[in-house]
Amino acid sequence: MHDALFARPIAHRGRHDRAMGVIENSASAFAGAMERGFAIECDLQLTADGVPIVFHDDDLERLTARTGPVRGIEAAALGAMPLEGSASGDCPQAFPAFLDQVAGRVPLIVELKAQADSQGTTALAERAVRMAEDYQGLLGFKSFDPALLLAVRRAGFAGPCGIVTYAYRTPEWDTALTDAQRFVRRHLLHWPLTRFTFISCAHQDITLPMVRLCRRMGLVVMTWTVRDTDTAHSALAHADQIVFEGFDPET
Repeated sequence: MHDALFARPIAHRGRHDRAMGVIENSASAFAGAMERGFAIECDLQLTADGVPIVFHDDDLERLTARTGPVRGIEAAALGAMPLEGSASGDCPQAFPAFLDQVAGRVPLIVELKAQADSQGTTALAERAVRMAEDYQGLLGFKSFDPALLLAVRRAGFAGPCGIVTYAYRTPEWDTALTDAQRFVRRHLLHWPLTRFTFISCAHQDITLPMVRLCRRMGLVVMTWTVRDTDTAHSALAHADQIVFEGFDPET
């Protein structure tokens, strides 16, 4: 299953292009990826009423005309809110609608976004797993948060499950973590608990010792976010597949 899941370049949040009115994590971006046969990476957040919705940020400001947390709005309201700049008037999709759109045509790598509390972590994992139970296509879950991987397994998901990682030296990304937590995540020391089956690593950090070791041991490594051909070539010396945006890796 892993070989097939990573057989094609992976479109980061779909094949989006804001200048052309195609917004990340939108139905139009996913349609564009499927037209080229690319795999799709997307993100799931949890709404106020506990619905996993395809949306990257934990707040509304960057992607919609509203402000406030995603956890503070119900799925129906967010699902009726156009994505800012969308030429087609795309609105965020609930996870089941996204699965219906793709319908097994290309592989899916679904990132579960870290939640602010353990209740949200458990709810996002359990509901995403339940919604994907009958999905007839290639699908793997991934997360930066080891607790989400544990929750996905406890919810009964037996498919590919990956950890997203990087060097944890970007202060604006990881200020909420302690030095010890950053060390554990950088060196993948949670593996005895999470038992991740693939790695998604920032291309700048693809030579981290534990990433290289895991790949030598047979784990698939995907790398993000690749934005040009030169970076793709250098990244693929150390990874099995790229997550890309802003260019076509096959032209």
